[in-house]
Amino acid sequence: MIVMKFGGTSVGVPEHFELATRLVADRVPQDPVVVVSALAGITNLLVEWCAAPRRRRELARRLVERHLEFARASGVGAAVIAETLDSWGEEAAGAGAADDPLTGAERDRVLAFGERFAALLFAAGLRARGVEAAAVHAGEAGLVTDDRFGAAHPLPESAALLRRSLERRPPVPVVTGFIGRSADGRPTTLGRGGSDYTAALLGVALGAEEIQIWTDTSGMLSADPRIVPEARPVPRISFQEASELAYFGAKVLHPKTLLPAIDGGIPVRILNTARPGHPGSLITPSAEPDAGAWRVKSIACKKGITAVTIVSTRMLLAHGFLARVFESFGRHHVVVDLVTTSEVSISVTVDDPGRLDPVIAELEAIGRVEVRHGLAVVAVVGEGAPQRLGLAGHLFTLLGGVGVGVEMISQGASRVNLSFVVKEEDADRAVRLLHRGLGLDVEAQVASG
Repeated sequence: MIVMKFGGTSVGVPEHFELATRLVADRVPQDPVVVVSALAGITNLLVEWCAAPRRRRELARRLVERHLEFARASGVGAAVIAETLDSWGEEAAGAGAADDPLTGAERDRVLAFGERFAALLFAAGLRARGVEAAAVHAGEAGLVTDDRFGAAHPLPESAALLRRSLERRPPVPVVTGFIGRSADGRPTTLGRGGSDYTAALLGVALGAEEIQIWTDTSGMLSADPRIVPEARPVPRISFQEASELAYFGAKVLHPKTLLPAIDGGIPVRILNTARPGHPGSLITPSAEPDAGAWRVKSIACKKGITAVTIVSTRMLLAHGFLARVFESFGRHHVVVDLVTTSEVSISVTVDDPGRLDPVIAELEAIGRVEVRHGLAVVAVVGEGAPQRLGLAGHLFTLLGGVGVGVEMISQGASRVNLSFVVKEEDADRAVRLLHRGLGLDVEAQVASG
């Protein structure tokens, strides 16, 4: 069996919706389990509804109108979502224009409506094609999570519960992405990338042959196409390479999506709903079988970075100094991206500067702290590429030739990633230059020609 996940752009307009339901209908012999996100823009609308009490009536009306119009335009009819529309009306009326902020549990209950509507519509679209299908609430099917509302984690028993409730097919299950249910029955959400994460969890629980992520690009690309228009799809990539790209800014896949797939050894394929004949990108446990030589696969860029440097002579011959630094970041839930050290200093990068103040206050007790904002991390990713003799020198020669300064470099234990920090204003120029300088644009022309 296969898992087929469709994002908001793949189901957000009737034309794409028709393509997506046809793709599933054509693959019924492969025993598909479908995962859907909310229609494009709906989650943002619901987030706004939660945050703007005085606009709730208007936003609630827009949500209803959007789904009714979509049901009409896609030909499935409004009856399939009537009961959920009633539930939404009760939710919206109950909150009214109260100024009190919503609790995490209340917010997740509201956000869950987007996927609930989408699953009902998609299942109806499949039935219109003669496919026996049913909408399934992931939480009710067994996706039980902790109660960290907004960023919930599945509990260990979820896999067995999901397997038990979904093992009998048909009908084709159309499962809500992004949402689960706490042990006491309250809706939860899995955070950013939650629908992809749901697909991966289901793939592992059900023993899928492949997890397919259908989106609006033909796979993972050699660079962000908004920066490099000629970026090309990468045909095959390892879990480790894909994880590095996702972590450092590749929007097509969220890093946590790959964790269940890695544990289960299940390949993930990224496909384009509008170009179903394109093979996309296949993500597997290892790189190509013949990947004995190095090869840069892609260049990722993560903006909005802040660098923190701690300078202290106490580092000299001191035991436990680094531990104290990282304990401070960990205590305040600040995730560190890159790390470099010297005899008397340590520099780290973070992408959430809003939590830095208490960290800095603690670190100033052990050294002088310097903070630099407005930076970006550029990551050159490819199996074996960082070990290639002269690669770093080649990159810095290219960048130096156009006046792009490197603020920091990190080549850690990973065999697949060479990262460096530049000013955010130089990031796009650096990505374009390296894409061309490493020959990725030439491969793009060959692949497309």
